[in-house]
Amino acid sequence: MINTFRKFFQSKIGIGVTLAFLALIAVAFASADVSGSGTFGGVSGGDRVAVVGNEKVGTADLRRAAETAVDQLRQNDPTLSMPAFIGQGGLDRVVDTLLDRVAIAEFGRKYGIRAGDNLINSEIRRIPAFRGADGNFDEEAYRGAISRQGLTDALVRDDLGDSLIAQQVVQPSGYGAVIPNKLASRYAALFKERRKGAIGLLESSAYAPTKDPSEDQLAKYYGANRDDYIRPERRIIRYATFGADAVGDIAAPTQAEIAARYEEDSALYAASEERTLKQLILPTRAAAESIRERVQGGASLEAVAREAGLEAATLGPISRSDFGTQASANVATGAFAAELGQVAAINRSGLGWHVVRVDGIDRKPGRSLEQARSEIIATLTEEKRRVAFNELAADIEDRFADGESLTDVAKTVGVEIQSTKPLTGAGIVYGSNGEQAPEILRRALSTAFQMDEGEPQLAEAIPGQTFLLFEAGDITPSASAPLSEIRDQVIADWRRAEGAKLAKTAADRVMKRVKGGQSLAAAIQAENKRLPSVDQLNLTREDLLQRQQRVPAPLALLFSMAQGTQKKLEGPRNMGWFVIDLDSIEAGAISPSDPLFQQAKIQFSRAAGDEYSQQLSKAIRKDVSVEKNDTAIEAVRRQLTGEAQQ
Repeated sequence: MINTFRKFFQSKIGIGVTLAFLALIAVAFASADVSGSGTFGGVSGGDRVAVVGNEKVGTADLRRAAETAVDQLRQNDPTLSMPAFIGQGGLDRVVDTLLDRVAIAEFGRKYGIRAGDNLINSEIRRIPAFRGADGNFDEEAYRGAISRQGLTDALVRDDLGDSLIAQQVVQPSGYGAVIPNKLASRYAALFKERRKGAIGLLESSAYAPTKDPSEDQLAKYYGANRDDYIRPERRIIRYATFGADAVGDIAAPTQAEIAARYEEDSALYAASEERTLKQLILPTRAAAESIRERVQGGASLEAVAREAGLEAATLGPISRSDFGTQASANVATGAFAAELGQVAAINRSGLGWHVVRVDGIDRKPGRSLEQARSEIIATLTEEKRRVAFNELAADIEDRFADGESLTDVAKTVGVEIQSTKPLTGAGIVYGSNGEQAPEILRRALSTAFQMDEGEPQLAEAIPGQTFLLFEAGDITPSASAPLSEIRDQVIADWRRAEGAKLAKTAADRVMKRVKGGQSLAAAIQAENKRLPSVDQLNLTREDLLQRQQRVPAPLALLFSMAQGTQKKLEGPRNMGWFVIDLDSIEAGAISPSDPLFQQAKIQFSRAAGDEYSQQLSKAIRKDVSVEKNDTAIEAVRRQLTGEAQQ
């Protein structure tokens, strides 16, 4: 059953939303025009979601913050839609985070904390997205990045300034928090605490009705649980590809062009010589001459070097100019004047006196214009084809910018348009068993899911070889599936939900039997249903820690109950109800030298620091006064989910 726990107890968004949005704030993409240019509702102040101190937080702020939060989360979950995000409580978290940030900034300004232009500039320069190819801050990259987010320089600076003030106000409150050893010891000992008990599951399916619901029951259930049936956005991508052959015949290079290229690359066609050398460098000329004489007399350069406690180095094949750069011009001249197998005359470089033996000579004769002609023609022809290829791509981009359709451009280029099956943002064919989008679309898929319908674009599918023409031909927004299309699924879910209600009542009966003296296994068996067997548990918290997995909720509850008590816990997605029976608790003990002690101290000190920061944020909200406009927040929610247009 523990495997069942692991399978079912997983958060939909959880901490990920909070962390992603906090990171989002740090790069100043969380808010927009504080003037509240959007208008919602018919009540006074309907374009404001809140007033924080003297600062007005507009509907545009909240809308942009929610959109950017979803964009950030889509980096890990491309199929996440705005309705799903909101249905899982994402908008509420965005509201709280946004208002906290504004409140903290207001509090900071109230007490004289500022973020100057120089500090803001330095923070902007540190953001990787704003760096150019050389790794330094690039003004064009910065302007382009904020423009794509629909922001201006002034808005980014205002928002980043607020975030910097928030860092100055909140971070010190939790910095360096440390709990005393005595308190840490009490907490750490909990990891050694042993608990014995049992967990049973009363599955909804065992209690679910077998009959179908009435039409009214089904409609009410579907209406109350629409968010469970949200489908991801799907797009049909229309596309075509073309390569360098799309430019047709290329004019042959002229005689003048061939001659000019031969002259330009004269070094490539000139005679050349490379040598393989064995080299030993000595500190004095006398030592070098002595070794040269021995080698000329028949001794091995390698053996003589070893006798001297040195090692000869192999160089090459290397050209005369390269060797001259490494050693000196005189050393290179001597080495390239010697014959194969000879030791060159001793010459000096900045490193010392060189003993150089010629081990190999590779001479390549020069080539005349006539000899190199065919190679030059092939090179020039390929270059002309690439230029024409790139000019064709530039012309296509201009035509798209002028409003020409994908069909018209594809016809001109002479390529056939293909259409995909409906795809999700993850590149999976919707409704398939993992069927992938065509490989040629992989590089452009992310862009295709940000485009408006019928706005074609050009992209490189295979750099330097193949271009891709593509557009979003048919967009199906993310929305709850119509009841008529998922009727059987909703009926099954209704049965499970009804079964969960009866399972809850059964859990109460089981707990009553256990309190009357029966074991949990006997109490569940008395239900006369086909139910999973009861898990008998004998665990410490350290055992749970060693699993390095998320602790299932029933086990977490087991370790928070009083000895001799029973609790019931609802399973996720109407799977049923757990009954937890805790028989005994054995207190744990821990030594300060135990690594677990230091680990616990660090963890609980960090938790204490987080608590200080949270309490400060709550106190700041009270100090600056925060008034929310629930009507405007609801209007934003309706617009983001598309309900406002229905």
